[in-house]
Amino acid sequence: MNARIPAAPTTAQSVWLVAEREIGSKLRSKSFVISTVILFVLALGAVVWGGFTASDTSGIKVAVTPATASVVSGVSGLDVTDADSSDAAMALVTDGTVEAALVPTADVPDVTASGSFDYTVVGNDDLPSGLLPLLSQSPPVHLLEPSSTDFLLRYFVALGFGVVFLLAASTFGGTIAQSVVEEKQTRVVELLISAIPVRALLAGKVIGNTILAMGQIVVLAAIAIVGLSMTGQDLVLTGLGGPIVWFAIFFLLGFILLASLFAAAGAMVSRMEDIGSTTAPLTMLVMLPYFLVIFFNDNQLVLTIMSYVPFSAPVAMPLRLYLGDAMWWEPLVSLVVLAITCVLAIWVGSRIYSRSLLRMGARVKLSEALSRS
Repeated sequence: MNARIPAAPTTAQSVWLVAEREIGSKLRSKSFVISTVILFVLALGAVVWGGFTASDTSGIKVAVTPATASVVSGVSGLDVTDADSSDAAMALVTDGTVEAALVPTADVPDVTASGSFDYTVVGNDDLPSGLLPLLSQSPPVHLLEPSSTDFLLRYFVALGFGVVFLLAASTFGGTIAQSVVEEKQTRVVELLISAIPVRALLAGKVIGNTILAMGQIVVLAAIAIVGLSMTGQDLVLTGLGGPIVWFAIFFLLGFILLASLFAAAGAMVSRMEDIGSTTAPLTMLVMLPYFLVIFFNDNQLVLTIMSYVPFSAPVAMPLRLYLGDAMWWEPLVSLVVLAITCVLAIWVGSRIYSRSLLRMGARVKLSEALSRS
């Protein structure tokens, strides 16, 4: 009786087997699970803290007397308490009820009237940093093109998109490269490619890690929505909804691009000690646009350029959409540029990967990996 020989898996089955193996090994890793949970907790804390801070409309607590009440009339940002006398106002400062008191200078011991002010600001051991600017008289200001978005909110949105992309790309990218080198060191790769095509092995690694990274993005988006809803930031949530969806789309293509290159970079070396030499340029490609977008988030020209650069487009274009600076067609054009770059990166990455995977010993030069022979 002849034993039945199992049929070889198809390419699609091979890709999925590798992807399942990648996903399963990550989910069984305690370090991955713990770091992911910490990331989610920090993200929820940051969103809730930012929401409560933004919704906190209480002003600086000051006490005034009948003689100084007119000084704070019409001044926003203050929580004013009326005191019957200067002594009562200063007593409120002493017991911590208010942060400062405005009293006639003549009622303050050891203080002599000077200049055009007939009152003195009294504090306990310090003054709130924003109090004196509120009491200062400034000339009227008119902006020809006022920004429609608060500076801090703009900065935090840029920071949020940037941090999420940078962490996901660098963490999963480094993991993919390390996985490839580990398989080369242990010779497991020789067993793998004897059963499945090399390109299926690469595709499975990219797809498996992309599924995990996208899962994190979906959970982080849900955390942002829940956190903003809990803190009553409905206006911010309404403005962020569309950009978050675009961020997920751009992130998907951007991550596949980087994952392919990181896998190729890992295949070029045979020892874990050498992995930094091939992945360092990729890490710079991820970090440099990130810092440019963060530092130039209020520079429309720089943001426009960076929103078309494939490595920074996943951060810059959603930010421009949130700020309302992008025309309706711009994200589509940027997405096409990113998709074309992604296809080229997969082609280059698979070429390097397949030609370097079985090369042991010294680092494979890029020119050798890309050469025709």
